[in-house]
Amino acid sequence: MKLVQIAGLAATAVLLAACGSGQVGGSGGAAPENSKRLTLIPGVQAEPFYISMQCGAQAEAQKLGYTLDTSAPQKFDAALQTEKVNALGSNPPAALLIAPTDDTAMLAPIQQVASRGVKIVEVDTSLKDTSVAQSSISSDNTAGGQLAADTLAQLAGGKSGSVLVLDTIAGTSTTNARAAGFEEQLKKYPNLKSAGIQFTQNEPEQAAAKVTAALASTPDLVGIFATNLNTGEGAATGLRNAGKVGQVQLVGFDASPSEVEGLRNGEYQALIAQDPAMIGQQGVQQAVAALEGKPVTRNLTAPLHSITKANMDANSQYFYKQSC
Repeated sequence: MKLVQIAGLAATAVLLAACGSGQVGGSGGAAPENSKRLTLIPGVQAEPFYISMQCGAQAEAQKLGYTLDTSAPQKFDAALQTEKVNALGSNPPAALLIAPTDDTAMLAPIQQVASRGVKIVEVDTSLKDTSVAQSSISSDNTAGGQLAADTLAQLAGGKSGSVLVLDTIAGTSTTNARAAGFEEQLKKYPNLKSAGIQFTQNEPEQAAAKVTAALASTPDLVGIFATNLNTGEGAATGLRNAGKVGQVQLVGFDASPSEVEGLRNGEYQALIAQDPAMIGQQGVQQAVAALEGKPVTRNLTAPLHSITKANMDANSQYFYKQSC
C-alpha cells in the first residue's frame, strides 16, 4: 500500500512540474520562484460556494501581486483531499489556503506542509488543533444555524410540529456547528420540536432518502433544515417525490444557482447565504500578511444573510457563482 502511495505521489509531482508550476523546491520550503505563489485547496470541486471563494481569492491575489492556483478533490472526502495536500510536498507554495474536510483527519497532512515553511490559512472549515494555521476565516456557523431556526419559526407562523435537521458528515466543523446552533435555538420556540439530526454523508440521494423516511415516521413534520447545498438539494427531491413541496418548510444553507432557482420556484422557503467571495478575499489578505511579516488576525468571520422569495431580488449579490 505504501509503495502505491509513493508512486502516486511521484507521478503527481512530475505532473505539477510539467504543468509549469515551477521547479521542484528544496527541503527548506517554497522555492524562490514560488515565493509569490498561493495554493487554494477547497473542500470539493465544481461546487458554487467554493467557486465563489476561488473567484474572491484570485481577484485579491492578483491585486496584491501574487498568483493563486486551485486544486480541488472530486468529493468532500479527507482521503481525496489528503492526496491534494501531499502533492504539494515536492513543490510547496508560499502559502496554502485550505478548507479541511475533516477537523481531525486533515491535521497530519497539513502539518507536513506547514513543516516545509508554508503558511497555512483555513478558509470555511478548520482543524480542531488551532496551532497549525496562522488564520481561520469562516462564517459564524453556529450563528448561521440559529438564524435558520429563527427563519423557520417565522415561516411556520405558530404552527406546531417537528423539525428535521439534515447534516453532512460527522467531523465537518462547519455543518456540525450549523446543526448544533439550529438545535439550540429551536428550543426557544415551544411550538416546534426537534426530530433529530440525520447525517447524509454529503450525498443528495441519502438526504432524499432521509426525508422520505422522516415523512413516513413523523406525521407532524413541518420543517427541514438542510445544512449545505447537497443536503438541501436532496431534501427538495424528497419533498418533491412525496408531493410535500411547500407543505413542509425547507430552509437551506448557501445560495448556489440551483438553490436560488429552488427558492424562486417554491421548493425552498428560505436560504441562509454566506459570503464565500469575502472568505476567499480575506484568506488571501491574511496569507499575504503572514508572508510579509505584517499583523495577522487569527479568526475572522464573514456575514450571513437570511433570504426568502420576498427579498431575494434585493439580495442577489449574495448568490453564488458557477465560474469566475
